[in-house]
Amino acid sequence: QVQLVESGGGLVQPGGSLRLSCAASGRSLRSYDVAWFRQAPGKEREFVAAIKRPGGTILYADSVKGRFTMSRDNAAISVFLQMNSLKPEDTAVYFCAAGSAITSTIRNVGTYTNWGQGTQVTVSS
Repeated sequence: QVQLVESGGGLVQPGGSLRLSCAASGRSLRSYDVAWFRQAPGKEREFVAAIKRPGGTILYADSVKGRFTMSRDNAAISVFLQMNSLKPEDTAVYFCAAGSAITSTIRNVGTYTNWGQGTQVTVSS
């Protein structure tokens, strides 16, 4: 098992930026496929981005492609989500998740067995 803790959320104006962090303890993230999901009020949790083993391929949801960048530190202890050009529709609780995926399931919530508690991102003027 790996424990995940997200941080970096907050209130930002449209067009602004935030950088989310997800810190792992208990086990290196090298053993996992790691993803960011988000959940807005009244909506289902949705895929945002993921880093796929073994080569570190990064996949993005179409809604964030070109605006969000996911990365991982060399020690594979933390992953990050740099969010630029934020829009009101990006408002959600953002979750970090770790699990074992095949390419066809990497966007699925059920693929991931380890979840953080989430961090709130609010985009509003």
